[in-house]
Amino acid sequence: MDSESPAMAKSRPTRITNRIDSNLFTPMPREEVFGFFAQPENLSILTPDWLKFRIVTPPPIEMKPGAVIDYRISMRGIPMTWRTVITVWEPPFRFVDEQAKGPYRYWRHEHTFKERDGGTILGDHVEYATPFGWLSDLLFVRRNIRTIFKHREKVMRERFDATEVVAGTVG
Repeated sequence: MDSESPAMAKSRPTRITNRIDSNLFTPMPREEVFGFFAQPENLSILTPDWLKFRIVTPPPIEMKPGAVIDYRISMRGIPMTWRTVITVWEPPFRFVDEQAKGPYRYWRHEHTFKERDGGTILGDHVEYATPFGWLSDLLFVRRNIRTIFKHREKVMRERFDATEVVAGTVG
């Protein structure tokens, strides 16, 4: 680890560039779905190959508040490091990862797991701010994030027989 305070997520800026909310239903039990997400090595399954995603924190990674996970990614051929901190860990209900160091001015991703109709609603709620404001978000970032989340949804559909939840149906 470098000399920066490794377990400190960036504070929330007064202006968030964008939010992403996604809810998928799977007929699988909450504990099984949460268990998949509780294993950091599964991030590579959920991330498109073009990002060249790689976890550099040595295993095993114990998921808990304050856990630090370092990654390497490549955006448009530019290698980057990304450090996230688990700021909330409430198995099997939810957890939050926040960027401590990386490509965003701010990144907070809350994962929720709610039992519903004999299965689980998997919620992804992301707030982020880009380093160069709304223009970089409009030209590059938003499109990339949407592509990443479409890949993630595809994996969840294949792995857990997930289907999209219509807005307003999550209680």
